[in-house]
Amino acid sequence: MQAVIFDLDGVLLDSEGLWDEVRRDLAAGAGLPWPAGATRAMQGMSTPEWSGYLVDTVGVAGSREAVAEQVIAMMADRYREGLPLIRGATEAVRRLAARWPLGLASSSPRSLIDTVLATSGLEGAFQVTVSTEEVAAGKPSPAVYQAVIRRLALAPERGVAIEDSSNGLRSAHAAGLVVVALPHDAFPPAPDALALSHARVSDLDELTVELIDNLG
Repeated sequence: MQAVIFDLDGVLLDSEGLWDEVRRDLAAGAGLPWPAGATRAMQGMSTPEWSGYLVDTVGVAGSREAVAEQVIAMMADRYREGLPLIRGATEAVRRLAARWPLGLASSSPRSLIDTVLATSGLEGAFQVTVSTEEVAAGKPSPAVYQAVIRRLALAPERGVAIEDSSNGLRSAHAAGLVVVALPHDAFPPAPDALALSHARVSDLDELTVELIDNLG
């Protein structure tokens, strides 16, 4: 293997629940019910996509841009209260960065990616970082992973992606990468998406150099 590409939310950052809580709070504040399936539908969406979903499907008033700004500001406030790094995240990134070039393919907006990496001290560990708001479509489209692959000058089959969500697993698989699943109890991936992975780990301590080598 020649490179490792991380997802951010749900893999390095315990933030999927925060995103869901902030979006639900926005809807509840407007007296809107939360549609069934909305949480899973927005996992992996780009900023324009999920803000459009909140406006068009959930019914939140305002432009997509204004709703996005509001949600992102609320997330930034939560991060300032305390960055929710997943246990073992820093160690896993540094462990693999010592062996391979690292990329980051995230559905978070650029401003939050930069905040997280700077606050955690991990910004120098990644050679390439791409947000889905910087490509044509969010996950499950492979666009964000394809952008990272191009910038790393990587043959997809020689790269490993670390993902947790259904849409993330589908995105990485569609890009032709070898996929490691890190499923979580709170938002478990769909069985068909999980079946796309080549290996599964229960926590970041299991994400070792030996595991990646064996995938090759």
